[in-house]
Amino acid sequence: MVQWFLDHLPHVLLVFCRITSFFVVAPIYSYRGVPAPFKIGFSSFIALITFAAISFDEPVTWTLSIIPLILKEVAVGLMLGFLAYLFFTVVQIAGSFIDMQMGLGIANVVDPMTGAQSPIIGNFKFYLMTLIFLSMNGHHYLITAIMKSYQWVPINSLFFANLENGSISEFILNIFIQCFTFAFQMSAPIIAALFLTDVALGILAKTSPQFNVFVIGLPLKIIVGFLLLIVVIPGLLYLFTQLFESMFQEMERFLKIMGA
Repeated sequence: MVQWFLDHLPHVLLVFCRITSFFVVAPIYSYRGVPAPFKIGFSSFIALITFAAISFDEPVTWTLSIIPLILKEVAVGLMLGFLAYLFFTVVQIAGSFIDMQMGLGIANVVDPMTGAQSPIIGNFKFYLMTLIFLSMNGHHYLITAIMKSYQWVPINSLFFANLENGSISEFILNIFIQCFTFAFQMSAPIIAALFLTDVALGILAKTSPQFNVFVIGLPLKIIVGFLLLIVVIPGLLYLFTQLFESMFQEMERFLKIMGA
């Protein structure tokens, strides 16, 4: 029994490295409100379940050859978790666009989940997106994704070769472009309406110079922005659903590229 444990301990540690690094950056699990002991214990529990469910083609021994495997497992977990987190930043980028147009760009607040400053509208959409993600059991799908990642990227896969030929870097760059496009599409209706408000204020300043546009412009844009936000909130459920679907599809494509 002791010999069996020592023979399989390297495999368990490699699985633990990938899953722990994934939960370090993955949405929901990486938030500051989640206690560190819970993250470690939960990662260990998922690692043991994953180890019992997968098969290893080649044995791993306690030699210097295990160091590249550890680096590869950590890199795979971090990249996969970071890819999922990129899609959650879409709403914060869209909120930044809206806040700048509404005049709230200087009124950033500290996000208690990440500890970083974030825009007000973006923070509100981020919380709304998180609640919808939890209601759809998205956190369960994230666990399933990291557990099934060994089907595409096994322990002894050619990860560094794929990293060297540039396919992984090109895919991540395309995801950056795609997330920025999603953010612009999500904020475009409100930005267009606020732009028309600026045009109306400009016409008002020319036709009636007695109105102080600088005094009435900022409150008017804030009121119009919040009214439009109330109107578009029901449609955010459909947008977030499409965003989550794209996120899991791209995660699957990313795993196939890493394990190609």
